[in-house]
Amino acid sequence: MTIRRAVVTGTGSALPRTRVSNADLAARVDTSDEWIVERTGIRFRHIAEADETTSTLATAAARTALAAAGRVPADIDLIVLATATPDQTFPASATLVQAALGIDDCVAFDVAAVCSGFLYALQVADSMIRASAATRALVIGSETFSRILDWEDRATCVLFGDGAGAIVLEADEGDGTRGVLATRLHADGRHNQLLYVDGGPSTTGTVGKLRMKGREVFRHAVTNLAAVMSEALDAAGMAADRVDWVVPHQANARILDATARKLGLAPEKVVVTVDQHANTSAASVPLALDAAIRDGRIRPGHLIVLEAMGGGFTWGASVVQL
Repeated sequence: MTIRRAVVTGTGSALPRTRVSNADLAARVDTSDEWIVERTGIRFRHIAEADETTSTLATAAARTALAAAGRVPADIDLIVLATATPDQTFPASATLVQAALGIDDCVAFDVAAVCSGFLYALQVADSMIRASAATRALVIGSETFSRILDWEDRATCVLFGDGAGAIVLEADEGDGTRGVLATRLHADGRHNQLLYVDGGPSTTGTVGKLRMKGREVFRHAVTNLAAVMSEALDAAGMAADRVDWVVPHQANARILDATARKLGLAPEKVVVTVDQHANTSAASVPLALDAAIRDGRIRPGHLIVLEAMGGGFTWGASVVQL
């Protein structure tokens, strides 16, 4: 019996040209390298220049992922782009990526679930591939969060960066042991005021700025992420000790450590890039995945767990056999 699953065949990422250190930030904000590192583990982030947008970064990441998969743009029939910082209110930034890649016609749309957006986009693409509504998909997380930061709020502006990550997801008819094995997603809109942007087309007519209550977010993140990873592993029929790598949302080094401990996972099994990229929201999981594949840590045959939590709250986890 053959099972149709969606398998990851290539990954890619893109970062803005400008790299900003904590010392650079300290020159414009009342903060210090020590303060930032102690509380977050962040040392650097990339900030987009005027000619770098969510769609241009997404396109660059997509091209790299296509090359890794040995595919050309015309092979793609689905683009799902996760972002909270689209180029325009409409049309979807995914269609800008489609046009930039030279794809005449494919399904292309955005998913908005903030930091969990890539997991939501992955589930959508996986479901469409399993249902034979798509064969080869680009699943992308791309953000320019620097555009919505309040640079006078040192508690939040030091936490975020810009970037994009992408994967090529393809249908595979086999024994069902490879590919996306299980994904579990959640949302709880009662916590809107803990992590949100104070603007929007329908309310203020402005883009707005990011606002966050860090202590409360931290508490919810550790509990929710450990729970949803266990839930996804159970759905996939896998025990935690089978996991080769956890690729988490890169929000805060303390959240990564606390979540790993709660699940009983060794810290050395957790991919950490928050020190180099900061929190890139929906881009953080695919950015970290691409980094770990390219440096040889994650290899074909490995069992990985992807997880993220973001504003809304939204959160989720996916178990993938490479």
